[in-house]
Amino acid sequence: MTETAQTAETHRANGRIYIDKRSPAAYQALVKTAEAVRATAAEAGLDRILVELVNLRVSQLNGCAFCLDVHTRTALRLGETARRLGVLAAWRDTGLFTARERASLALAEATTHPADALAQERAYTEAREVLNDDEISAVVWAAITINAFNRVSILSKHPVRETPAR
Repeated sequence: MTETAQTAETHRANGRIYIDKRSPAAYQALVKTAEAVRATAAEAGLDRILVELVNLRVSQLNGCAFCLDVHTRTALRLGETARRLGVLAAWRDTGLFTARERASLALAEATTHPADALAQERAYTEAREVLNDDEISAVVWAAITINAFNRVSILSKHPVRETPAR
């Protein structure tokens, strides 16, 4: 196999091109955006776990197994509980999330499904009650960024790799 053929083979799986590998400059720009968004969120005073909850909720809505795996492990490492992660898809039906988290999750959902204008207005109205403009901006940017990563992973069919049992 030629070097070019080997490279092409490592850049695809399941009949899909790993677009992050085929276009590394574009992917690195997305990574830099994510780093800037994390810094913006921290500067705005948002807890890193809240950002991970946004990442997870958006990934649930988009059905991105790869990003769900990555961000579940990150959230657990940061100290998030398995209980809250387990009910995240039904966050509205629990009392386990703070007002700031609830507002952020609603904004993340509105960002992921922008065609629902009523939900978007409701989310912004609720967010304004508990988040300042910098926090709202950071949450929306976090949702936009993870939506982009979800699309990269879904369309590339990035696999969730098995980890050794503990």
